[in-house]
Amino acid sequence: MAIQRTLMAGAVLSALASPTLSNAQTADPTLPAVTVTAAPFGNEESAQILAPAKVLTGNELRNKLGSSLGETLSQELGVTASGFGAGASRPIIRGLEGPRVKILQNGMSVSDLSTLSSDHAVAADAATARQVEILRGPAALLYGSGAIGGLVNVVNDRIPTELLSKPSGEAELRFGSADRERMFSFSGDGAAGSIGLHLDGSARNTDDYRIPGLAAPGDPASASGRLPSSFTRARSLGFGASHVADWGYIGASVDTRDDRYGIPTDERSFIDLSQTRGDIAAHIKQPFAGIESATIKLGTSDYKHTEKEADGTPATDFANRSHETRWELTHQPIAGWRGTFGLQSEYAKLSALSAETGRPDTIPATRSSSFAAFLVEERDFGPLRASAGLRSEVAKRRPEDEAFADRRFRLNSYSLGGLWNFGQGYGAGITYTIAQRAPAAEELYSNGPHESTATFDIGDAGLDKEKSRNLELTLQKTEGLVRWKANLFENRIRNYIFGRVDGTTVDEDGAADPAGEFRTRFWAQGKATIRGAEAEISYNQRGNGLSLRAFADTSRGRLDGDGNLPLQPATRYGAEAGYRQASWRGGVSLLRALRQDRLAAFESTVTPAYTMLNADLSYTVRGGAAQWTWFALVRNLLDKDIRYSTSLLRDVAPQPGRNLIVGVRARF
Repeated sequence: MAIQRTLMAGAVLSALASPTLSNAQTADPTLPAVTVTAAPFGNEESAQILAPAKVLTGNELRNKLGSSLGETLSQELGVTASGFGAGASRPIIRGLEGPRVKILQNGMSVSDLSTLSSDHAVAADAATARQVEILRGPAALLYGSGAIGGLVNVVNDRIPTELLSKPSGEAELRFGSADRERMFSFSGDGAAGSIGLHLDGSARNTDDYRIPGLAAPGDPASASGRLPSSFTRARSLGFGASHVADWGYIGASVDTRDDRYGIPTDERSFIDLSQTRGDIAAHIKQPFAGIESATIKLGTSDYKHTEKEADGTPATDFANRSHETRWELTHQPIAGWRGTFGLQSEYAKLSALSAETGRPDTIPATRSSSFAAFLVEERDFGPLRASAGLRSEVAKRRPEDEAFADRRFRLNSYSLGGLWNFGQGYGAGITYTIAQRAPAAEELYSNGPHESTATFDIGDAGLDKEKSRNLELTLQKTEGLVRWKANLFENRIRNYIFGRVDGTTVDEDGAADPAGEFRTRFWAQGKATIRGAEAEISYNQRGNGLSLRAFADTSRGRLDGDGNLPLQPATRYGAEAGYRQASWRGGVSLLRALRQDRLAAFESTVTPAYTMLNADLSYTVRGGAAQWTWFALVRNLLDKDIRYSTSLLRDVAPQPGRNLIVGVRARF
């Protein structure tokens, strides 16, 4: 902690000195195009009609940075957040969540347990990210059959891929009012001969955050002022090195993180989380005839967290040890087709044991493995670009408890798409995807209490694989000052797996008890249909002067013959206005979410409409080799009581009230 305080003090003192430096104009009149690293061909963001993408990078990413990945992405088109307190909020894409949205770090699985339950944090740090990518469509087949909703890739370039002529880096210090946030993050890159080096880290402390009214609407006995058990503590540190040459590179990285965050339920439980992971990556240009490049990645992760009661007594120990390998080959064009094919394997051991007895009271220790082959191709036929992808995978679940049966699933997924460029910058596209997902271990074998969600989860070892058919139509304009896009989609899912809460309360042993602290939650299946639409139009998003954007998204999920899907997002629309000139940059955004009363049969709470108003202002100066940016952000400027329809805690945990964030950022 002494080292951390010294680093923070140094950053503050340096920043305080910066106003005396020259006010060089630092704004670039045009922002460069952004490359999507998780796309099969490294296409620019604007070219991703067959894998609709959004890439957050630079100042936009820093301005939207939240205490969780879900909060950071919650205002992107088609993306909402699970909102399970400040420490655990996962992105939800088009009404699909959990294992249907895959989270990657530098193209490899984060290997956490955030897919298992909404109270589990995502083990990827956006504070040190260079960019965050959102993808759907054929590109998702490169990374997993289960990514029905899409994938999010957090890119920190921890393994260097190029040699810099001089060291570069970035550091940021920020403070927030609503949660008394104190955050420091840094990243740096350099080179020693042919060895590229990278170092990054972050430290964030927040207290219980301030809320505009009562924690539970209409209940004067509930908390007010601040939401109890909504604090966060997070630390991360990563290091990477690689040998870079004309033929490519080979390198390795290691990183570690430690989190502690509260769960804002009546139980006031909290979670202690830690993860250590290592990665090896190699990229070889033209390794042999017919192949443009070969990429090999290996990753290993040791993840664990403990759910603790309010007094610190451990309740349940969760652990996940995993290993992943990826082998990718990008071939030279064959009859006009260019593509990437490869193999992927994953192995993990999940356990959720009673901290007191060591028994698997929640989920039996389960070994999961998968082996997959994938192929993604594209070709231009004049103004038409065609894309196709396929993935064949075998997944196994092997519980150590002999009371449960082993399961084996054969998964086959396909995607076809086409883009017709009917004018300069204008395109119309269609994508059809068939994807299959194997049930997760918790959906098959759960049989015990889950402290943080206050549920007694009961799995079904006989669950079948999900089968999704998705059709998407897209129309877009990607050049010029005015750009726009519109998407229509329909997703039909057979054997859709969901948690059904029947209202029964039980004790920690599962016995019926009207005063029990746990609600029974059964994993069940049914036919589901999700339909929706998204649209946005923007003006001058990449240049100086005035910029504008308007957007809207809506989706509706139904269980065929059984009402609505649970935890569905509200219909939203909004607008943004910004101004960028010389050293100044500012903007304001307004998001309106409508009342969400399309409830599942076992849901009872209608989510009221809300309005979110945000603003930002920054001033950049240059001194010596460094560029200094002073910034101020205001979130929820109107101090509204905001509750997400996608949150299990919407009855008891509103989002933070008005929050002023100030800070300084240095780049060199």
